[in-house]
Amino acid sequence: MGRPGPHLPKKRLGQHFLVDPNTARIVARGVIGDDVVLEVGPGRGALTIVLAERARLVHAVELDHDVFPILKEVLDGHRNVLVHEGDALAFDYKSLEPQPNKLVANLPYNVASALVLRLLEEAGFLEELRFMVQLEVARRMAAERRTKDYGAYAVLVQLLAEVRVVHKVSPRVFDPPPRVWSAIVAMERGEKPKDYERVKELVISAFRSRRKQLVNNLPEALRGRAPEALHSLGYLPDARAEELAPGDFTTLSHLLSELV
Repeated sequence: MGRPGPHLPKKRLGQHFLVDPNTARIVARGVIGDDVVLEVGPGRGALTIVLAERARLVHAVELDHDVFPILKEVLDGHRNVLVHEGDALAFDYKSLEPQPNKLVANLPYNVASALVLRLLEEAGFLEELRFMVQLEVARRMAAERRTKDYGAYAVLVQLLAEVRVVHKVSPRVFDPPPRVWSAIVAMERGEKPKDYERVKELVISAFRSRRKQLVNNLPEALRGRAPEALHSLGYLPDARAEELAPGDFTTLSHLLSELV
């Protein structure tokens, strides 16, 4: 049999294959011999091969069966990579054995935001996440309060992890080149807030309409108690959600439950 031909990226899967080895090494920075790494969207294997050379084991989750022949060739001789076929948003990550302690990936653009939050919420065994996403998505993840990018998503992600944008990435290192710049994001997991699901509901409600005062975005049953709770946090009753730091929402949720 001849060599497998180049696989054309599929727009519907958000595929932008990494082709630059130096960028792959930057993404993989910090991976050491004891690590079991989860990679989502290995594509043609540019990052996978670097991870295979550094980690004890790599779990590579890929939806596109058409890239498997290329991956098999690229990884020839590396027996520490397990390739799993599956949809990143539906995959049962808890079933992986041995369990990964790090996510390192060039994430498919169309699932990145939802996937990162899901992994932070559900895959507590992932101590660190380091991945590439579109620059605008990275900015939303790391956004500071009182900025236009700061919203419910930033709050939830930052409640679960310390978030840093560590490196901007040119479109030229991908095939096909995206129309926007990308970025490498590093996350270190923190302690999940107590009653996280209740806090999450509060955060989503608080940001439902950015122009409204936070109190007016809350369910009617909470509106009467919210001004007192905000006051105890040092905010005026007419504060908007974008004024509160992520940790303030956890405290606010607890205060509102105590004021029942």
